[in-house]
Amino acid sequence: MLLHALHGALILRFVYPRVPARRRREIVGWWSAKLMRIAGVCIQVEGVPPAATERAAMIAANHVSWLDMFAISSVRPTRFIAKSEVRDWPMVGWIAERAGTIFIRRETRRDTARISERVHAALAQGDCVGLFPEGTTSFGDQLRRFHTSLFEPAVANGAHVHPCAIRYEDEDGRLCREMAYAGDLTFPQSFRLVLRARGVTVRLVFAPAIETAGRTRREVAPLAEATVASLLGLVPGREPRMDGDPPGAPR
Repeated sequence: MLLHALHGALILRFVYPRVPARRRREIVGWWSAKLMRIAGVCIQVEGVPPAATERAAMIAANHVSWLDMFAISSVRPTRFIAKSEVRDWPMVGWIAERAGTIFIRRETRRDTARISERVHAALAQGDCVGLFPEGTTSFGDQLRRFHTSLFEPAVANGAHVHPCAIRYEDEDGRLCREMAYAGDLTFPQSFRLVLRARGVTVRLVFAPAIETAGRTRREVAPLAEATVASLLGLVPGREPRMDGDPPGAPR
């Protein structure tokens, strides 16, 4: 893992700035897929992710692990909107910043305009942009309310929002809480738990895109939230589903 991170750092330092956007996306997809293989996490995709040729595409997903960004990027290379604290994550933060992650200062309301401009530029280059509207991570057994402000760049840029549900499962198909970077875990603790886990699969379930044209962020956010909750078999604000229940199981 450390050698792969070093390899990524060298690519980001000497290759990434000198190649066109299409090649950068290919590099992100390759590097992310290899990271997931090294971590021993199998990726299972259901539904249809945004096509490589789709313009103005955004992915809205629930947030469980520091691996989430790389899991999605292995399927569809994506530039994420992430909280500024991610910069402080060892290794992951530096790589995320150099790879084009758009960091938001959540405590500053006026930061929305700056983020919208960055997203507009990313979409104009043909990049897919991803966001975690909960604003924090969970163990995957609940879904927090989606922050409407994070959807403003999607509405302002007329992007299609692709809801995506992320679920880590063990060999028996049960929720794998060890993969979550949540609660009081430090990053080194989470890192060790991820590398110790065996037989883990991450399910990425994509729903049809939400059209933002003619809608406000307060209309788009609950639509995306309800869709992701449905894909996970959860009800926002309700008790967690039992570990043995598969996604979509009745409560």
